[in-house]
Amino acid sequence: MAAILEDGKLRLTGYVGDYYFEDGFTSADVVMALAEIDDEADLAVHINSGGGIATEGAAIHALLSARPGKTDIVVEGIAASAASLIAMAGNTVTMSAGAIMMIHDPSGYTFGTSAEHSKTVETLEALATAYARVYAAKSGKSPEECRQIMKAEWWLTPERAVEEGFADKTTEAIADPVAAFDYRLYAHAPKRLVALAAKKDWRHGDANVPAASAAKPSQPRELPSMTDKERADQLAAELTELKVKAETNAKELAELRAEKEDRERQDAIMALPEAKGREAQAKTLAATKGITADAAKAILAAAPLAPGGEEEDDLATFEARRMNGEGLSASGAGRPRAKGDKSVLAEAVARANKRR
Repeated sequence: MAAILEDGKLRLTGYVGDYYFEDGFTSADVVMALAEIDDEADLAVHINSGGGIATEGAAIHALLSARPGKTDIVVEGIAASAASLIAMAGNTVTMSAGAIMMIHDPSGYTFGTSAEHSKTVETLEALATAYARVYAAKSGKSPEECRQIMKAEWWLTPERAVEEGFADKTTEAIADPVAAFDYRLYAHAPKRLVALAAKKDWRHGDANVPAASAAKPSQPRELPSMTDKERADQLAAELTELKVKAETNAKELAELRAEKEDRERQDAIMALPEAKGREAQAKTLAATKGITADAAKAILAAAPLAPGGEEEDDLATFEARRMNGEGLSASGAGRPRAKGDKSVLAEAVARANKRR
C-alpha cells in the first residue's frame, strides 16, 4: 500500500483505489493508518496522486473530514480527479511549488442495456453533485459554479488553485515528481504530463477505459425499464450505501484505536515498578477494563509484597511440604508458606537442637 504514516505525516501516493502501477491506496489503508494516531492530534497529509476511483476518493475525504484534530493537506506533485476531492478535507491546503491540482466530473463506463447505462448516468450525476458540494464548501463558490468547473476539467497551478479558493497557500518547497498515471486519459491534461505518461509507458489496463472510473463494468443482463420514481429510489439507496460505507470505516477506525489504547494501558500497568513482586495482581488489574495505570499503581503500592519479591506458591507447594512432614509440629503449620521463606529451615534446625 502507499498510505504511509511516519513522524506525524500521512503520505498518500499513487492510484486512489485498487492498485495500479504497483502503487496506490484505498480507504481501508487510510483507516489502518489513522488507527495509529490520536483522533485529536494534528495531522499533515501529503498527496501525490493522479486520481482513481471516485467512490474511494469520497470515502477517504469523509474519513479525514471526520477527524476532530486539525488536518492539513500538502499537495506534492499532483492531486487530480478523486485525489483533488481528498485534498478538500484539509483545514488548510498547501500547494508545493510546481504542483498541479485537477478538478473534473467523475467518469464511468457500462456494458449492457439502455437501462444499465441510465443507471450509470444517475450514479455519476449523484457523485458529481456530491463532489460539487465539497468543492463549493472549500472554495466559497456555489455548487453550480463548481459543477461547471468540473465539466470544463480545470488544471490549476499553485497560484491559480489559491486564487480560485481550492487551496490556501503555496510554498517554495519543490514538488515531488508526479505520481505514475496514464494522463492521456484526461481530456485536457497538460502536454508535459501526456508526454511523460507516454515516455514512461504508464497505462491503466485497457487504454480505452477511463482512469477515473466511478463504477465497475457490469455484466449484460435483461433489466426491466424503470420509472422516474424507481430511478430516484435506486439513486437514494446508492447514496445511502456510500454513507454507510463511510460510517463503517469510521467505526472500524474507532475500534482499532480502542484496541491500541487498551494494549498500551495494559503494557503501562505491567511496566510499573510497583508491579514487581506483585505480577499476578498486576495482570489481573491490566485485564480489567477501566482501570488506568495510575489507579493500578495506587492499588499495587498498597498491596503487600510477597516475601523474596515473588508471589506465593499457593496450596500446591504447601501440600508438597506437608507430605514431607515439614513444620508439622510448629505453630501455624496449617498455613502455606511463601516460596523462598526461610522460616521452614529455621524451624527444622531449632527442632534438631532441642533433640540433642
